[in-house]
Amino acid sequence: FSYSATISACEKAGEWELALFLLQEMPARRVDPNVINYNTAISACEKRGHWQLSVCLLWSLGDIRMVPDAITFNTAISACSKGGQWQLALRLLATMTEIRVLTTVVSYSACISACGTQGQWQLALHLLSSMPEMSVIPNEISHNAAISAYEKTGQWRSALSLLNSMLEARLAPDFISHSAAISACSKGDQWPLALHLLRSMHLRRSIPNEVSYNSAISACEKGGQWELAVRLLRGMPEMTLNADRISHNAAVSACEKGGVWQLALAVLTGMREIRVTPNIVTYNAAISACAKRGQWQQAAGILEVMRQKQSILDTITGNAVISTCEKAGQWQLALHVLMSTIPQQLAIKVNGVSFNAAISACEKAGQWQLALSLLSNMPGRRHAPNAISYNSAVSACEKGEQWQLALTLLSCPPQKSILPDVITYSAAISAGEKGGQWQLSLGLLSCMPRERFVPDAISCNAAISAVARGGLWGLAVDLLQQMRRMEHVPNAIIYCAAILSIETSGPLPALPALL
Repeated sequence: FSYSATISACEKAGEWELALFLLQEMPARRVDPNVINYNTAISACEKRGHWQLSVCLLWSLGDIRMVPDAITFNTAISACSKGGQWQLALRLLATMTEIRVLTTVVSYSACISACGTQGQWQLALHLLSSMPEMSVIPNEISHNAAISAYEKTGQWRSALSLLNSMLEARLAPDFISHSAAISACSKGDQWPLALHLLRSMHLRRSIPNEVSYNSAISACEKGGQWELAVRLLRGMPEMTLNADRISHNAAVSACEKGGVWQLALAVLTGMREIRVTPNIVTYNAAISACAKRGQWQQAAGILEVMRQKQSILDTITGNAVISTCEKAGQWQLALHVLMSTIPQQLAIKVNGVSFNAAISACEKAGQWQLALSLLSNMPGRRHAPNAISYNSAVSACEKGEQWQLALTLLSCPPQKSILPDVITYSAAISAGEKGGQWQLSLGLLSCMPRERFVPDAISCNAAISAVARGGLWGLAVDLLQQMRRMEHVPNAIIYCAAILSIETSGPLPALPALL
C-alpha cells in the first residue's frame, strides 16, 4: 500500500476529503509525509475550490519543519486565484521571495489572474511588467491572464496593445488571448475591432472556439448589428463549433434590439432543433422583440410555452408581456397576466412597472373603474404607486368623463410622496372640459403657475375647448392669444371650437384676432 500513489489517485479523482484523510493518517501509521504528499493534497483542494484548506496546508508545513517548494506555493496561489483572494495570492508571492523559494512564471501568472478576476488590472499589469526584473520571462499564459484582466473592466485599448506586444515578443497568441481581447472590445462597444480580431485568428493560425464566437456575437449585439450577429451564429457549424445557449441568447438579444421579432423567434426555434435549452434570458429577449413590434399574440404564446415548461418567470417577463398588451389595447390579457397567481410556482413576479402598464392599458381602453382598482390595490401588493400610475389613473377618469374623481385624485394623491405635475393638471383640465365644467378647467389652468408649472399646449387646448363649449368666446380668444405668447401652437380643433363659440354668440368682432 503506497500512500503517495493513493493520495495522487484521490487528487486526480477529485476526492479531496479522502486525500486529506490519508495525509493526516500517515504519521499515525509511522509514515512520514513529504512535500510531494502535501503538494498533492493541496492540489486536490485547489481543484475543488477550497482555497482556505490549500493555504492552511501550506502554512502547516512550518509546524513540522518542512520547507515548501515552488509547486507548493504555486498551487496555493492558484487556489487563491480561483477563490478571488488576490490579496492573499500577492502575500504568498511575496513570501516566496522572503524565504528564497524560486518564483516562476506559474507563480506570477496565477497572481496576475487573481488580480484580474477581481478587477485589479493595474496590479495585474504591474506584476507582468515586473517579471523580467525577477528574472522571470513572461509567457503566453502570463499575457493571457493580463489580457483577461483588461477584459474584465472593458479596457479594450490596453487589451489590444498587450495582444500586439505578444507578437513583438515572438509569443503566439492563442484562442484564449484572442477571445479575451474580443470580449474586451465587446464590452467597449467596439464591434468592428471584435470582428477584425476574429478574422485575424485564422491568419495567426489560432483556431477560434465557442468563446471567441460568443464574444464576437455579443459585440455585434451591443453594437446593434443584428444581421452580423445572426450570420456569426449560423456560421459556427461550418467551423465545427457548437453554438450554445450563450451564443443564441446574444443573437436573440441582437434581434430584439433591431426590432426583428420574426428572426428572434426563428433563432429561438432553432435552439430546440439542436437541443439547446432556452433559459429565461432567451425567452425574455424574444418576448421583448415581439413587444417592440406590438406582436402581443406571439408574446403571449411564448409566455404560455414558458409556463408549460415550468420556467421561472421574473419581472422582466411580466413587464414585457403586459407592456405589449397595453400597446396593443389588449387590456383584458394585461389584467390576466398581472393577476394570474395559480399555480403559484408559475406565477409572474410583478412590480410597479407591471402595474403601471396594466393601469395604462385600462386607461387607453376607457376602463376607469379597473384603473382605479389597480391603483388602490398596489400598496396591498407591496408596490408603491408613482407618478406614472397616478397620471394614468387621472387620465382614465378623464377618458371616462369622471371629472369628480379626476379632481379628487388631483387633490388627494394615493401617496404623500406623489405630487401632481403638468400631465396630471392637463388630464384634470380635460376631464373638466368633457364634463362641461369650464369653471373647473379654467381654475385649474390658473392654478398651474402658482404651483410653479408652466401650462403646456395640452393644458391650454383643453381649457380653451372647455370655455368654448361654454360659449365664452371672449375667454377662448384670450386663452388663444396667451398660447401664442407662450409659443404654444393651438391645434385645428381648438381653432374650430373657438370660432364656433363666437358664431353661436352673435357678432364676430374677434375673428380677425384669431386669423
